[in-house]
Parts: sequence; C-alpha cells; structure tokens
Amino acid sequence: MEQIILQEIVGLRVHASKDTTMAKQKMLDDLFHDTLKDIYFAEKKILATLPKMAKAAQSAELKAAFEKHRTETEGHVARLEKVFGVIGKKPVGKTCAAIMGITEEGAEIMEEYKGSPALDAGLLAAAQAVEHYEISRYGTLRTWAGELGLNDAVTLLEATLKEEKATDEALTTIAESAVNIAAEAA
Repeated sequence: MEQIILQEIVGLRVHASKDTTMAKQKMLDDLFHDTLKDIYFAEKKILATLPKMAKAAQSAELKAAFEKHRTETEGHVARLEKVFGVIGKKPVGKTCAAIMGITEEGAEIMEEYKGSPALDAGLLAAAQAVEHYEISRYGTLRTWAGELGLNDAVTLLEATLKEEKATDEALTTIAESAVNIAAEAA
C-alpha cells in the first residue's frame, strides 16, 4: 500500500516537473514589460481624450489645466518610449481596460451633464481618476525598475510620477477653489 502511494506521488512529481519545463515561467521583468505596455496604451488614450475634455470644460482654469496636461502627456509618452529602449523592446501598447473604463465614464459625464453647472466637477472627478490610476502605475513601475536594476528607467519613471502627482494636486486646487463651489451654488 505504501509503495503504491509513493509511486503515485513520484508519478505526480514527474508529471508536474514536465509541465513546468514546457512553459516559460513569467518573472518580474515580464510583468514590468506588460505593465509598461498597459500605461503606454493608457497615455495614448489620454492624449486623445484630453482635447475633448478641454473643449467640454466651462471653466477657463480647467480648460487650461487640461491643455497643459496634454502637453505633459506628450512628454510622458516620449519617456515611456525611452523606457522601452532601456529594456530593448519596441514601444507597443496593450489595451488597458482600466483606462478604457475611466475614459468611458468621462464621456458619459460630458454627455449627461452638458451645459450643467456640475459638468466641470464631473470632468475633474474623471480627470483625477485618471491621475490616480497613472500615479499607481508609475509608482509600481518605478519600484520594479529599481528592483530590476534599470536605473535609467527609474529616473524616467520618477520624473513622470512627480508630474502626475503635481497635476493631481493642481486639479484638487481647482476643484476646491472654484469648480465644486460653482456646481453646488447653482
């Protein structure tokens, strides 16, 4: 009886070891590359969305913030392309379901609140959802780049992370100083 159980265990081990040798195990560098493709797609989607948000915004200050961030986002894309170069990969995006969902919510806000005093508050909320997603992604990528010894990538990702945080703070200031008050007062 013990011998049969031992044979079954040994047989399972042999079978399991065959399975693991057939497929390449994914490692942190693979995850880094996949996440890099994700944020690259996201930044390109944001580039396409920001002009629509700027056009829809009623506040001149908010329009200017969206236009400024579009220029910054062009720089983010350029930095990401350099990070792809650091890892020896071609800059290619991978559909980012999170950013697709956030930008769809933004489009719904633009449609549902068009002409409403609450439109700018909704646009700001959508923009900050984007910023928080980007802050999360860039923070993670920066940390992984450090762990992988990609010091040039760390520098590039840190620069973008700082800009994303600054944009989030600027949007909060606009929301608290004017936009939310206007939406509430109307």
